[in-house]
Amino acid sequence: MSEQNHHTLIIVGSGPAGLTAALYAARANLEPVVFEGIQPGGQLTITTEVENYPGFPDGIMGPDLMELFRKQAHRFGATSIYKKISRVDFLKRPFNLWDEEEEHYTADAVIVSTGASAKLLDLPSGREYMGYGVSACATCDGFFFKNQEVIVVGGGDTALEEATFLTKFASKVTVVHRRDELRASKFIQDKAIKNPKIKFIWDSVVVEILGKSEDGRKSVTGVRLKNVKTNDIATLHTDGVFIGIGHKPNTDLFRGQLEMDLVGYLITKDGSTRTNIPGVFASGDAADSVYRQAVTAAGSGCMAAMDAERWLENQHS
Repeated sequence: MSEQNHHTLIIVGSGPAGLTAALYAARANLEPVVFEGIQPGGQLTITTEVENYPGFPDGIMGPDLMELFRKQAHRFGATSIYKKISRVDFLKRPFNLWDEEEEHYTADAVIVSTGASAKLLDLPSGREYMGYGVSACATCDGFFFKNQEVIVVGGGDTALEEATFLTKFASKVTVVHRRDELRASKFIQDKAIKNPKIKFIWDSVVVEILGKSEDGRKSVTGVRLKNVKTNDIATLHTDGVFIGIGHKPNTDLFRGQLEMDLVGYLITKDGSTRTNIPGVFASGDAADSVYRQAVTAAGSGCMAAMDAERWLENQHS
């Protein structure tokens, strides 16, 4: 290992949390290095227009917003490495990290901001229309479906919470569930069932998302549904498809070293970003199963940088 591969602070992940952490750490003269991973900029880079991030009254494209984050962090001295960390050893100091090419790095402190990935439908048409009528975030995109008809795929808490939220905007919300009963908690079920805007299609799965392209702009027009008991195929008109089958935090890399819950969200201590290993901090959606917004991720990135700075100061005092 060369001396140049040792860093005061390494940030793993480059969404709003990671790049905000980089900005604050750079301004504290920690010379942070950000491993941007397989999706530089995080989930916002697969989002089209972002209209709920403060400071952009006319909205901004997700990739453009993340490039602004990156430029601001770089301006103060942060460095990006466009590689993925594939292996870590946090059980001894300095902390050890390896990229996918097995190049070895060490760090005095680490901030984990690897985010979470929405579980999506494994359909080519789902990928084609992601951001053009297909979404995994009602809070982010519900506003765009005022007085339109949408469907929500899923039957757990996530799906019904998304469906209930969407009734603030959509004229009709149809929940499509592969089973004949819901998995959501009773309170959330009752609330959804009593909502006159929410309808249910049971024992069915989406097998294709239908759409059109006008003037280079794609949009969803409907879905093909398959009844899992009869194998019958039906076509349903819809203007939007919201995937509500949950999220998976991108934390498998840290399993066995950092404490996490049963789903894989990292556990932090006492309202801070500290993990069970002193000197390792967690921010953003990797540690947030509740809010999962760009603005909350950015806020926790700021917290992680400040926590890391204080911890590093204490190590040298």
